[in-house]
Amino acid sequence: MNNWQAWAALAVFAASYVLIITEWVHRVAAALGGAALMLAIRATDDESAFFSTDSGIDWNVIFLLMGMMMIVGVLKRTGLFEYLAIWSVKRARAKPFRVMAMLVVITAVASALLDNVTTVLLVAPVTLLVCQRLKLKAAPYLIAEVLASNIGGIATLVGDPPNIIIASRGGLNFNDFLVHLAPLAIVLTGVLLVMCRLMFRRFFVYDEDRAAEVMELNEREAIHDHRLLAQGLAVLTLVIAGFVLHPVVHYAPSVVALLGAGLLVAISKVEVKDILAEVEWPTLAFFAGLFIMVGALIETGVIETVSKALADATGGNPLGAVMLLLVASGVLSAVVDNIPYVATMAPITADLVHTVGEPYGVVLWWALALGADLGGNATAIGASANVVVLGIAERNRTPITFWTFTRYGAPVAAITIAVSALYLWIRYFALAG
Repeated sequence: MNNWQAWAALAVFAASYVLIITEWVHRVAAALGGAALMLAIRATDDESAFFSTDSGIDWNVIFLLMGMMMIVGVLKRTGLFEYLAIWSVKRARAKPFRVMAMLVVITAVASALLDNVTTVLLVAPVTLLVCQRLKLKAAPYLIAEVLASNIGGIATLVGDPPNIIIASRGGLNFNDFLVHLAPLAIVLTGVLLVMCRLMFRRFFVYDEDRAAEVMELNEREAIHDHRLLAQGLAVLTLVIAGFVLHPVVHYAPSVVALLGAGLLVAISKVEVKDILAEVEWPTLAFFAGLFIMVGALIETGVIETVSKALADATGGNPLGAVMLLLVASGVLSAVVDNIPYVATMAPITADLVHTVGEPYGVVLWWALALGADLGGNATAIGASANVVVLGIAERNRTPITFWTFTRYGAPVAAITIAVSALYLWIRYFALAG
């Protein structure tokens, strides 16, 4: 990192980040403005920004989001989410913490089977309706769910996009993630529930009259377009199958989502303009700007310099390498999106794996996955799911600020990473030794 463009790119990113967290300007303006400056100072160029798979806009993420937003937009018109909201509230006896616990567990389990972005797109509308029915503040419930989605995502290869990168580079399969990380995901979900009970306790206000009204509702009456519901659920089932069968069918999640959205548009009678109106365009624009800025840091060697410094600091000690990689990944993934971070760190981790050797080499991949996935909970831009939920909240007039999210996300990230460190030490060093 010995050229002026690297330092300039770092300054632009830092300034944009300050604007995002202080909210002096809208986060979309900060991200797109930062991206424009990166192009202006030639820290990156149009080819790298728009067409590179390593340091440009991740179109797979953009089109995955777009496709799923379209599908969710159609399903919203059927009354499905109102049905699920009433059903979940009644099962939880309208008790605020029970409702949150149910939504957290559902989100964590779903995020292990789907990617976490798709999960929050499906669960967030239900949450908004639940909170509306019970006159509860939606922000704590949305924050709890996005934290659960990032935790549940560590359990499987398809749960979080960084896991796919790690699996490809490390030669790992679906069962490897299931055996090594799923048990920890269950423990961390329990930890999250305890923390939610403590962090959000002042928001658990039980309105007996409101609860009684909801308990008397018949959820089946919420469904008002059965034909469209059947079409939407059929397409959603096909899309989920496509996600799960990725190792067999070899279609990228973005392609599966767009195929599903296209099919639903074709077979339903919903106007195309109405479906496109449901897409969170500001969120997609924010992602595009963020990807270009991080790509510029990759192009100028900033991220590689940081990553190599971490690798050099381990000194070849297996336990030290695992713990440093876990903690450093958690910290860095709170600042930059975990997808480009893992894409940059994966080859360096591969070198570390070779240096450390068996039987500890594979543990480095678990440390990278845990640090990147859990560290993403620390800030509002640490993971894709966080940005999506903030966009949904803003659109529904329940905005969540950067600092509000960080106030709750950072402690969860710190404690879950600490528990993960203990898990890695016990399972792969203490017991193995």
